[in-house]
Amino acid sequence: MTVPGIDRPALVAWMGRHVPDAGEPLSVSLISGGRSNLTYLVEARERRLVLRRPPLGHVLPTAHDMRREWRVISALAPTPVPVPSPVAFCGDESVIGAPFYLMGYVAGAAVRTREELGSPSPERTRRLSERLAEVLAAIHAVDYREVGLGDFGRPEGYLSRQLDRWGQQWERSKTADLPEYDRLVRRLRERLPASSDSTLVHGDYRLDNTLIKLGDSPEIAAVVDWEMSTLGDPLADLGLTLTYWHDRGDSERAGIPVAGDVTVAPGFMNSSEFAAHYAKVSGRDISDLGFYVAFGNFKLAVIVEGIHARFRQGKTVGEGFDRIGSAVPTLISRAHRMLDQP
Repeated sequence: MTVPGIDRPALVAWMGRHVPDAGEPLSVSLISGGRSNLTYLVEARERRLVLRRPPLGHVLPTAHDMRREWRVISALAPTPVPVPSPVAFCGDESVIGAPFYLMGYVAGAAVRTREELGSPSPERTRRLSERLAEVLAAIHAVDYREVGLGDFGRPEGYLSRQLDRWGQQWERSKTADLPEYDRLVRRLRERLPASSDSTLVHGDYRLDNTLIKLGDSPEIAAVVDWEMSTLGDPLADLGLTLTYWHDRGDSERAGIPVAGDVTVAPGFMNSSEFAAHYAKVSGRDISDLGFYVAFGNFKLAVIVEGIHARFRQGKTVGEGFDRIGSAVPTLISRAHRMLDQP
């Protein structure tokens, strides 16, 4: 059976040379795909593995960097941060048509909605949300120099570069001039912290970018999707996580069609409780958290505007994209409200 993005005979031969202890690959199947990196389950004779490669077709030279993902999970493997075990990296594009890497299979589920979560007790659900905060704190506690990631990014000026980067993305994809967007950029630039802590940051941390095990003691089995990771301000990670958060009773947030509704499940901490638990376990000062949540709303507004632009060009697949454009001014308004708070 042909699997898009995989040259099975070439992969079998490569694994025979580089991962002989896994045994012959018996089957390869796509786990998830789309515009992001593609993930495959490789059922080998001796063990189950997962293969990651870039999306099919043209990608930007600096996007979907497999070596970057490989490097960060290899560095984190001996730390308290749960990641899949690194197995082997291949930079030779002639094997399957793109660089790829293999990692160990992790039993767990990526949960985005209440339906996918099922019906665990509120106590177990709360513990899961606590673990989400604790693992984020563990990522930020890693001594990135000690694990060999000292040159993984440029932490100095991180927020200023992020503001410039996403501002450029807005200019490339905007479908209309929004004065409130321009005012937001000015306000964010005026409020940029003079200096900030520097840690490893995930760049897109939320529950559905982890693999979870519920059971009697809910646990985050692995953090995945490290393609946006770098060195920077840890509170930017927290701010974006809270931007995706849907608090119970927040009807405005319910109208923004991104992420899922898992955080409204009975027992899940609300955004304030999550932030407070992160502060407790990390020891980090979050007194200026409003700025970082505003920054997260700004970033998400730019992302959503890009999706809206592709919808108008007829380049989206699926349903619901006709409503996504209305979320952009809502996100911008939410960012202003966060900056208005004392």
